[in-house]
Amino acid sequence: MGKLSTHVLDISIGKPGAGVKVALYAVEAQGRTLLKTDVTNSDGRCAAPLLEGDALKQGKYELVFSAGDYFAAQGVALPEPRFIDEVTLAFGVAHADQNYHVPLVVSPWAYSTYRGS
Repeated sequence: MGKLSTHVLDISIGKPGAGVKVALYAVEAQGRTLLKTDVTNSDGRCAAPLLEGDALKQGKYELVFSAGDYFAAQGVALPEPRFIDEVTLAFGVAHADQNYHVPLVVSPWAYSTYRGS
């Protein structure tokens, strides 16, 4: 049984991104459907997998991170409009029986991701 998880690393300070709002969407031809929202804990992770078992299906998904709101709450001076605000990671799940860990590595000026396990 597979699962989908995430975490946030704030590379501007080299620490986990605590308190980042995360929204998970399923993406289909007719649009996207909100599946779940969560907020990262002190370790920059959601407390439980976003999807697991039969809830994780083959298909396309989007994770949307409220990075701009996180940096503003940290007191970071941001331009208006923010350069990095909502970060959307669009990805596919080809094998629902595998683990998909989709982290966000972010600063106010850049971000990246990778597929972990």
